[in-house]
Amino acid sequence: MTVFRVREVRIGPARPFGPQGQPSAIDKRVVEGPTMASTTGLAGDTQGDPRHHGGPDKAIHAYAVAHYPVWAEEQPERAERFRPGAFGENLVVEGATEADICLGDRWRLGDVLLEVSQGRQPCWKLNLRFGVPDMARRVQDTGRTGWYFRVIEAGSLHAGLEARLTARSNPAWPLARVAQVLYRDTLDLASLGGLAALEGLPESWRRLAARRIEVRRVEDWSARLDSPPVPLTGPTTVGTAA
Repeated sequence: MTVFRVREVRIGPARPFGPQGQPSAIDKRVVEGPTMASTTGLAGDTQGDPRHHGGPDKAIHAYAVAHYPVWAEEQPERAERFRPGAFGENLVVEGATEADICLGDRWRLGDVLLEVSQGRQPCWKLNLRFGVPDMARRVQDTGRTGWYFRVIEAGSLHAGLEARLTARSNPAWPLARVAQVLYRDTLDLASLGGLAALEGLPESWRRLAARRIEVRRVEDWSARLDSPPVPLTGPTTVGTAA
């Protein structure tokens, strides 16, 4: 697979979210017309938690539109919530999933050159977003996480652009395999070593893989995946307008 299409481009401001009003920019609106992409992300887009989101390695988040009907089928009582934008993505991608995208891939979209930096590590805000206490764990377990791009060459993006693969440095490392190593075969030491050795891997992932190899133990995911100990009163609205 060497081509995919951008169905929608989305941006959004950070707003209070969660049991204590923690800021989040997960609710993003559709951009009508072109928007600039730079090394820090899309113009007008923000992050509620800059410590864990944004920056050069997480400049643009993409999500496969093919996953939405699967989620809706698995959770029919919440089917209406699973529509483009629900996962807070900047790019709604048509024609590719994590099985088709490899770490380090470079994709040309018009005058913009993007590089796949990592898959998304889901967090507890998805539990609130969808009103499902273990939604973040479901996303992690299924590997339907979405992924992040670095911006190598800045320029303008808009819906309808066709992305073409220009370089594939790690064909043995589709994001589906990365998820398998990180979240299912968690102590496959040979694969962890291979992952850690990849050129361009974010330093945080390199340290994670190296630490597992060293201590022969998986890190605690609970702080990232489990909602804060406050009663879950219902889902945050999943809308197309921010």
